[in-house]
Amino acid sequence: MNKKLKWGLVAALVIAVGVWGYFKLMPQQNKELAQAEMKHKVTKKVLSVNAKIIEPHLLTDEIPVVGSLVPDEEVDLSFETSGKITDIFFEEGSFVEKGTLLAKINDAQLQAQLKRLEAQVPLAEERVYRQSALLQKDAVSKEALEIVKTELAALNADIEKIQAQIEMTELRAPFDGVIGLRQVSVGAYASPTTVIAKLTSMTPIKIEFSVAERYATDIKKGTNLEFRVDGNLNTFKAQVYATESALEAQTRSLLVRARYANTKGELMPGQYADIRLKQKEIADAIAIPAEAIVPEMGKNKVFVFRNGKADPVDVITGIRTESEVQILDGLQEGDTILTSGTLQLRKGSDVKIAVFE
Repeated sequence: MNKKLKWGLVAALVIAVGVWGYFKLMPQQNKELAQAEMKHKVTKKVLSVNAKIIEPHLLTDEIPVVGSLVPDEEVDLSFETSGKITDIFFEEGSFVEKGTLLAKINDAQLQAQLKRLEAQVPLAEERVYRQSALLQKDAVSKEALEIVKTELAALNADIEKIQAQIEMTELRAPFDGVIGLRQVSVGAYASPTTVIAKLTSMTPIKIEFSVAERYATDIKKGTNLEFRVDGNLNTFKAQVYATESALEAQTRSLLVRARYANTKGELMPGQYADIRLKQKEIADAIAIPAEAIVPEMGKNKVFVFRNGKADPVDVITGIRTESEVQILDGLQEGDTILTSGTLQLRKGSDVKIAVFE
């Protein structure tokens, strides 16, 4: 009897502890859940966002492209004939004017031939004079006069030929420009394939670039552009002066060239150019940041701040720049649009504005 009583008391004690633990723990768990749910509701209730008040401003439609600076004129200088170089008159890296004598090939043999021919000219002219005088007295035939005239003309032609050959031994600048590094020395044998130096005209300088097929018809002679180069903070303005006659078959792009005066010589051929082609300018455009637009089922919408809530508005867009999109319909001056957190917003969402952009 004592044994049964003992085990009965133990069982009653276990049940009492279990019941006490159940009621003790349940309220605590419910309280934590309730606090967590309330905290979640409070956090979710108001979303902090950035906003922007719409103000009409100048909007420029630009096409960003890359290109290179190329010289206005450039040529590898070489002689038209072969021979030993006797003189080099230019300094490397110097500016030379058109027609400046740059180098000379040995022309001693040609000079000797020229002197011999020039020495025959007085006698040939005298023969023509005498034959003309005799013809007036009918002492000679007209044919005899024509023969000596022909001999004088042939002599003068030979002289011009030698003079032309002498000119070929002279290397002269074909245009104004900066001459590069010398590739030969005095005493070297030069031929028409021997490059003496490079001559480059950098005033003006050209900007060469390609545009995609869809822009090809928009780029014409006179189109204005702006460009920048590495290592220079200035923005330079240039103008298109020519385009290729047809699209490049493989890339379907149009090759374009513009010209910049470069009067100060601050730009050099070969530099990389970051180009902005201006197509049109809209004086009082309604334009908003691109991140404010939310595409949805083939439409574009923007969230407008009204009475502390996010109100979605369908918009029709126009041109796009790198950072902005023109709005043709749906918004007006003075509207406050939301520019951050747009993917979390829903119609009627409570929002507070943290920053005005």
